[in-house]
Amino acid sequence: MAVQPGTYNISLQRRADYYVTLQFKDSTSTAIDLTGWTVEAQTWNQSRTTKYADFAVEYTDRAAGTVKISLTDAQTELLPSEAYYDVLLTDTAGLKEYYLEGIIFVSEGYTT
Repeated sequence: MAVQPGTYNISLQRRADYYVTLQFKDSTSTAIDLTGWTVEAQTWNQSRTTKYADFAVEYTDRAAGTVKISLTDAQTELLPSEAYYDVLLTDTAGLKEYYLEGIIFVSEGYTT
């Protein structure tokens, strides 16, 4: 079954830590049990020629389909004003599907 990725755009401050908690659900709004699954997330330029960062992934509640993805202040410092990201899930059978994608809008943080 092919998954149509959801869209979630992110706004963050440059040189600040960022995280968001995500919960993955199936088409009936039932949480996907992520036990044994792998979640990956990266940020790139639109043409996918430059990778800016890998998000850290913390499995906060696998059975409830919940993870936290995050970027450090050092990673957000290097982001351009607009970047693209996606979240790839690999199930226990090895099937890889993108579940989420979006644009990262970066505001300049002035306090250092």
